[in-house]
Amino acid sequence: MADADTLDATKARDAALLANTVREAGALALSLFRTELKNWTKGASSPVSEADIAVNDLVESRLRAATPEYGWLSEESVDDDSRLGRKLVWIVDPIDGTRAYLAGREDWCVSIALVCDATPVLAAVFAPATDEFFFAIHGQGATRNGNRVRATAGTDLDFSRMAGPKPLVQRLSPSSDDIILFPRIGSLALRLCRVADGGLDAAFAGGQSRDWDLAAANLIVQEAGGKMTALSGDTIEYNRREVTHGVLVAAGHDRHARIVEHFRSRPLP
Repeated sequence: MADADTLDATKARDAALLANTVREAGALALSLFRTELKNWTKGASSPVSEADIAVNDLVESRLRAATPEYGWLSEESVDDDSRLGRKLVWIVDPIDGTRAYLAGREDWCVSIALVCDATPVLAAVFAPATDEFFFAIHGQGATRNGNRVRATAGTDLDFSRMAGPKPLVQRLSPSSDDIILFPRIGSLALRLCRVADGGLDAAFAGGQSRDWDLAAANLIVQEAGGKMTALSGDTIEYNRREVTHGVLVAAGHDRHARIVEHFRSRPLP
C-alpha cells in the first residue's frame, strides 16, 4: 500500500480514538475543576497539579494501549528519545493553561495531536468548561462542536482582535501606546484556536512555547484556512530533539503574510 493510502487509513482509524480520548480526558479534568488539588512548581515557574497528572495517565493509558507502535511526547511524561525514531507520535498537553485551571478560570483545555514526520495530521483541543471541542484532520477542514470554522480574511490590523504578549504586538503599530489587545487567554492552544474560529484575527506566542502547546492548534488553524508559523515565516516542525520554539504568529493567510513581512523588515532585536 502506498504511503498516502497508509496515512489515510491511519487517520480514519485514529480519529475516533483521539476524539473519544480527548472527550474522556476533558470530562475527568472538569470533574476535578474548582476542587482542592495538590499543586506544585516544576522547573523555574511552571505549575502542575494532581489533575494534570491524572489526565495525563488517562490519555496515556488509552492512546498507548491502542497504538503501542507510536511515539509519545507529553508535557507531564518523562521524555523518551525513542520517539525520535517513530514516524507517528502523539503530542499531548493534558491541561493547557494550568494557571487558569487552578485559578478557577475557564480558559484551559486538553490538547492532543498526532504528528507524522514532523507534521500534525490529527488534532483535538477540548475546552470542557465552555463545552468547545475543536477537531481537525489533515486535508479535511476544522470544526468546533461539529461545525466548520474559518479564520478571518483580510489584512487589516485590529489590535482589539489580537492576543499575545503586548510588547510584541506593539511592534506592529506606529502608535503603540494606544493598543488595547483582546483580553488574555490562559491556554496558548485555545488562544490559537480563536484564530481558527474567527474569534481573533491574529494570535502570537512568545518564545519558549513547546510542541505540546502548539501541535494540535497548528493543524486546526491550518485546516480553518489560516496559517501558523515562526515570526520569520518558517514552518514549525514537531517531534524534534529540541521541542522549544521561538516567537510564533497565527492568522488568516493574507493577514499572516502582512505580519510576517512587517517583522522581516523590522526584525526583533
